[in-house]
Amino acid sequence: MTVVPDMSLWTGRIDAAEGQGALRWHQWIKPLAPGMPAGAALIGLASDEGVKRNQGRTGARLGPPALRSALANLAWHGSAPLYDAGDVACVGSDLEGAQHAYAAQVTELLTQGHLPLGLGGGHEIAFASFSGLADYLRGQTPAPRIGILNFDAHFDLRHAEQSSSGTPFRQIAEYCQRADMPFAYCCLGVSQLNNTQALFEQAERLNVRYRLDRHMNSWDMPALEAALDEFLRGVDHLYLTLCLDVLPASQAPGVSAPSAHGVDLNIVEHLVRRAKASGKVRMADIAELNPGLDLDHRTARIGARLLASLID
Repeated sequence: MTVVPDMSLWTGRIDAAEGQGALRWHQWIKPLAPGMPAGAALIGLASDEGVKRNQGRTGARLGPPALRSALANLAWHGSAPLYDAGDVACVGSDLEGAQHAYAAQVTELLTQGHLPLGLGGGHEIAFASFSGLADYLRGQTPAPRIGILNFDAHFDLRHAEQSSSGTPFRQIAEYCQRADMPFAYCCLGVSQLNNTQALFEQAERLNVRYRLDRHMNSWDMPALEAALDEFLRGVDHLYLTLCLDVLPASQAPGVSAPSAHGVDLNIVEHLVRRAKASGKVRMADIAELNPGLDLDHRTARIGARLLASLID
């Protein structure tokens, strides 16, 4: 499958009088082509079929271009290569086909030495991202120890007849069981009132580590850092996924299910940067941006900031 990036999305201010020290993302990023030096590569999954199946508010399929537009005008402070690898689109209701195609793209990016950064789309991107990473790592070792760090108000461990944005981590658990791999899942920012007792029981059965949103405050930071560090010590590779509904609705209104409580951006970004500093992040993505519900592009801007925090 050939995925062609739309570079027309990368526009913004140019401060030519200030020279090379005044570059912005749109001036640095390049379309990905074979044989280019290793760098960070943006790859989108333009889908909200999973949100639709999960009875949510659709529109997340427009998330990837909205994230690019929010990233485009940010000041560039890096030196490593940065690429746009385009989007995999969900055609009709073929979510499974889109996930398979996206996972194959992730595997190929990793094979070329890139750091894939996924742009959602609904949180169905998580199963596709993990599958691509696991398929790549299993080519090197039979049972890689992959940690899954999810910032999310929801466990997304649902049982359902079809895959959806509410099932990806159950699907990952089943993948790990089939592949005889450990299932190491940590979910930060869980809303007790938006996850049923059955989901908490499922999380306990699967030995999921989690923190409730009300236990993620500035005064909880030493304990949060210690818990994150302990989780990271037990894995060799990290898949980091950010569902934007983990943030308070005042900060991130443009999601299918805005949070009444949520976790403040300062805390989320700090922990994301701490996870990145471990050197174990092999794949990361942003999910659930719904531009049609976004007030003043507020959610897209936060998503862009969090993505930028993953770039060296």
